[in-house]
Amino acid sequence: MDSKKLAQLCRELAENKKAEDVVVLDMRKVSDVTDFYVIASATSEPQLRAVETEILDTLDRDHGIRPHSTDGTGQTHWIVADFFDVIVHVMRPETRSQYDLEGLWSDAPRVPRARKTRKTDGAEAIA
Repeated sequence: MDSKKLAQLCRELAENKKAEDVVVLDMRKVSDVTDFYVIASATSEPQLRAVETEILDTLDRDHGIRPHSTDGTGQTHWIVADFFDVIVHVMRPETRSQYDLEGLWSDAPRVPRARKTRKTDGAEAIA
């Protein structure tokens, strides 16, 4: 799976668990560290864990994709999963505001949501 599709899928999985203000930043022209950041807010410790579990378990189960590393816990208010080309940040709103990754990387364009299209067999695909 290419890095943009992985980032879009991470956004969708975070939103499945009601993460708020999910943003995908295209880092390819502004950083050598990664291709995309996915940044999401979770309003409670259980929600932080739920978003993390949804992303990690679904990517592993359905795509055989595991992060290179993860860091943080619900108690730290910030969880990071590093998939090399995509880095996922799930934070409590106050932590997100304090560290302001979107402001720090304001020159990185935001990636719009992928369009879902219907295949002829009725299944959905991401375009």
